[in-house]
Amino acid sequence: MFGQSYTLFLIFVSIGCVLSGSEDTPHVVSSDSPTDGHDMSDGIDVSDGSEGSGASDVSVDQSILYSTPNIDNYYIYEHFDDSDDFENRWIRSETSKSDSQELKYDGQWALTPTTTALKGDSCLIVKSRAKHHAISAKLDKVFKFNAKPLVLQYEVQFRNGQECGGAYLKLLSSPSGDLKKLNDKSQYSLMFGPDKCGNDMKLHLIFQHKNPKNGSLNEKHWKLTSNVNKIDEVFKDNRWHLIRLEINTDNTFEVTLDKSSVGKGSLLEDFNPPVNPPKFIDDPNDSKPEDWDEREKIADPDAVKPDDWDESEPRKIADPKAAKPDDWAEDEPEMIADSEAKQPSDWDTEMDGEWEAPLIANPRCAQLSGCGKWSAPLIDNDRFKGKWRAPLIVNPLYKGKWAPKKIPNPDFYQDSNPFRTLLPIDAVAFELWTISDGIAFDNILITDDPDVGRHISALTYQIKKEMSDSETDNILIKAVKYTNKYPWLWAVYITAVGIPVVLFIAFCCVSPTKRPESTESTATSGLSAESSSASIAQNKKTDESTPDDILAEEDEQTTQELDAELDEEEEEGPDDGDQDVDDADNTEEESDQEIPEPEVRSSPRLRKTRSRKE
Repeated sequence: MFGQSYTLFLIFVSIGCVLSGSEDTPHVVSSDSPTDGHDMSDGIDVSDGSEGSGASDVSVDQSILYSTPNIDNYYIYEHFDDSDDFENRWIRSETSKSDSQELKYDGQWALTPTTTALKGDSCLIVKSRAKHHAISAKLDKVFKFNAKPLVLQYEVQFRNGQECGGAYLKLLSSPSGDLKKLNDKSQYSLMFGPDKCGNDMKLHLIFQHKNPKNGSLNEKHWKLTSNVNKIDEVFKDNRWHLIRLEINTDNTFEVTLDKSSVGKGSLLEDFNPPVNPPKFIDDPNDSKPEDWDEREKIADPDAVKPDDWDESEPRKIADPKAAKPDDWAEDEPEMIADSEAKQPSDWDTEMDGEWEAPLIANPRCAQLSGCGKWSAPLIDNDRFKGKWRAPLIVNPLYKGKWAPKKIPNPDFYQDSNPFRTLLPIDAVAFELWTISDGIAFDNILITDDPDVGRHISALTYQIKKEMSDSETDNILIKAVKYTNKYPWLWAVYITAVGIPVVLFIAFCCVSPTKRPESTESTATSGLSAESSSASIAQNKKTDESTPDDILAEEDEQTTQELDAELDEEEEEGPDDGDQDVDDADNTEEESDQEIPEPEVRSSPRLRKTRSRKE
């Protein structure tokens, strides 16, 4: 009972911790927190940006007091929390698309809270449906692709789903010029982000590669843009998602979605068309000769159709063995007019024509094998051979598949480091067309330090994720997450399970042992038993008589002698009989002295004699 009560107590304590923790706020971020993620001014520890870490939980009227984190080493960090700074920095396009003066960028942008429970955190949102949207902002400093990696990340949320449209970000090439004239032809160095139309869902990753020979720019598209794991959830689950791109100076890259890697590779190998063109190409002036025969096999010109080959025989013929059933009614039609049908009251003969009752199956045919004209069923025709064709033989004039000859590619070049040839960037832009509204963006970051990106995501995206999880996770998932956050709870669980198991084993599985009356008797008994067992085992091994066998023989012999003496006693008198009995007793005592173990078992006659003697 104690073990069960103790276990229940520990379980209730653990569940109470989980439930109380799920109601707490996931993080509280201070605007004065240093880049290492620790703010001790209010006694609150903020995460350092590592996976799964978080700040202390503080509940403040069912909401979170959020402040924008301060960081260093970035080219742009747009959190949209300052409306005045947003209006001064972000420029709405005042032009139209390049191919039409009528398609203006008249879609509306606005700032709105990321969530009602996160006070002080704002985001940029698309307000219009089926409109062209364009807005951009300059970087704090130009990013040049040279000795440091590019880290780009931002958060996106589709609050109303997405029918058709994008949510990608463009990094504009420097110099980007007047941002009021931003349109679809504005030069960019890189484009990254989700896009959807119907069932076609993508995570775009496109970069503009500069031809080192002639300076022209060509788009290079990531090969896996349409095969990103869980990209469909981004458009339909109404949650915040973090998309991140990291391009390293060795031309490797990695794409992550919600802190999970969804693709990695190389700028040189994983894009179409490839960065470096082929060294040789087909000669555009070469053409196939007229006498070039590409047929591997041809019809045998010497083959002749056999005389018995009849092409007129059909594949199927009527079964000559079939016979019409006796109850087949050829006079009865299969379908008859429905006698119960009536002409609709609104039937107009002039407009609808003469009314006719609909046809139904003839009920008389239901009890018969069939009605109407009978015909024999069809079977395969054994004489059918089909159209005759000459067999194929190897073509003696076959020359193989023709291909134009190869010539050196006049446009060939070898760019071993495309990262360094990317054009510098000085602005970011959303240039979108979308049917759906309610597309929200937050925490746009460009930096050359991957740790800064992870730090920001822990202080921003992680808050939104934990808030969403707390609304959708069941009690089991909450318990696991809470235990992972506070590992000491595992000790509680192990203790809660271990103590009842130990008590159960102690009380139920261990059998009690009887204590001996005295140490001396126990030792003596043990030695006697050990000696007796050893003696018996040795006798069995050598086929010698055991003490029990000797006692049985002596007992039988003594009984016979006593019987004889008793008979003599009856004839001679009691004195002799008593003497005989005494002799028998002496004999018994001698026998007992010779074999002390085990105790001699006397026969009934012997016991009777002893009784008489006493």
